[in-house]
Amino acid sequence: MSNAVSRFLTIAIVSGAIAMGPVPIVSAQETEQPNFSLLIQEGPIEVRQYTPMIVAQVTVSGERRRAMSGGFRLIADYIFGNNISSNKIAMTSPLTQKTSEKIAMTSPVTQQENADDIWQVRFIMPSEYSMETLPRPVNSAVQLLEIPAQSFAVIRFSGTANNGDLAAQTDVLRRYMASNGMEAAGAPTYAFYDGPWTRPANRRNEVMVRLAD
Repeated sequence: MSNAVSRFLTIAIVSGAIAMGPVPIVSAQETEQPNFSLLIQEGPIEVRQYTPMIVAQVTVSGERRRAMSGGFRLIADYIFGNNISSNKIAMTSPLTQKTSEKIAMTSPVTQQENADDIWQVRFIMPSEYSMETLPRPVNSAVQLLEIPAQSFAVIRFSGTANNGDLAAQTDVLRRYMASNGMEAAGAPTYAFYDGPWTRPANRRNEVMVRLAD
């Protein structure tokens, strides 16, 4: 099977799962997650200090869930092999070695809204990579960005994370921030950790708001 066909079949399986849930990723327990220090915890609300990270990002427009699906397809194409490799890295599963690399999955996938229903969909790169060692995307729509250390107020919740859930949780988080003198430094970011095969009651979803310095 050619690399292109293998990548197409993988993305087709992933894309088929998108309609069932917010993100087509494996369980959060099975994936690397970004590093942070927990500064405050009060029930489902946390304040976290994240270390620097690298993300793959695309900008898409449209209704939130469709935008997430379209954005993830673009990033999935990149991480499943549509990239230009400067070094060959031995792989364990599902492929052993490719001229273009397959990048290990991490969680969460995040989504942030801009004006006029324009969204930034991001996938956090595994910590083993640097900007120098990450393979370059073939598709110019996929950007690799270095994100500096940042602090976030975060609220965690389960369920299907529909638009109503996200709005309600964002409101709770904003009220907590206001009562504690915390100022937002940007629009809310939505983070989804579990795939659609995870029971809604067991899913991990988050609303994250970056804090002003």
